[in-house]
Amino acid sequence: MEWLAETSADVLCLQEVRAEPEQLPEGVRQPEGWHVVHAPAAAKGRAGVSLYTRHEPDRVQVGFGSAEFDGSGRYVEVDLPGVTVASLYLPSGEVGTERQDEKIRFMGEFLAYLKVLRARAAADGREVVVCGDWNIAHQPADLKNWRANQKNSGFLPEEREWLGQVFDAAEGGYVDVVRALHPDVAGPYSWWSYRGRAFDNDTGWRIDYQVSTPGLAARAVKGFVERAATHAERWSDHAPVTVVFDI
Repeated sequence: MEWLAETSADVLCLQEVRAEPEQLPEGVRQPEGWHVVHAPAAAKGRAGVSLYTRHEPDRVQVGFGSAEFDGSGRYVEVDLPGVTVASLYLPSGEVGTERQDEKIRFMGEFLAYLKVLRARAAADGREVVVCGDWNIAHQPADLKNWRANQKNSGFLPEEREWLGQVFDAAEGGYVDVVRALHPDVAGPYSWWSYRGRAFDNDTGWRIDYQVSTPGLAARAVKGFVERAATHAERWSDHAPVTVVFDI
């Protein structure tokens, strides 16, 4: 609540909300000055995404046309003047389980949709930005202990290849905005395990991305992770990934 009251953001994307709207405190469910869309999962206590915008959206869409995933609380998008903004919570997966199979199915359907979304937006003269927890570290620079995680979900070769397709100009056609702003650094990480001293040692993963069409990415002037000052001041195992666009 303190962060929300102080932020100057025009748009806020939330993932893993895990609650029905009526279960949220009023100040979170419908804070003053914000237009809010909640997309909870059909499975209670799972997933859930939300979008908060200062400007009333021209259009709201929950899901991306998937028979399997539209009720899973993993995707919501809105149209604002000149830009479509989406909040994404991609499945985390777990090697050797149905959860990983689910993740792979989601990835296949979602890449196809991203291409449709990009084409539709271009036809309307709009840009696109998909913000959220993509649950994949793309390159070794995106997680501290990459060597030890090459067989773990989140850094599997097929997952990284898929994300590379999203960022391929001839394939997905999108840009990893924060990486474009910080091309030669480790991180900045956005997720740290609660186990051990991962946060204190900055042993993190960069799995939260703002992924945009090239025209919008070119207008990004600053991108950073709002990392808590201390472990005790954290309010999630993730930290907000903020990008300032000059529009």
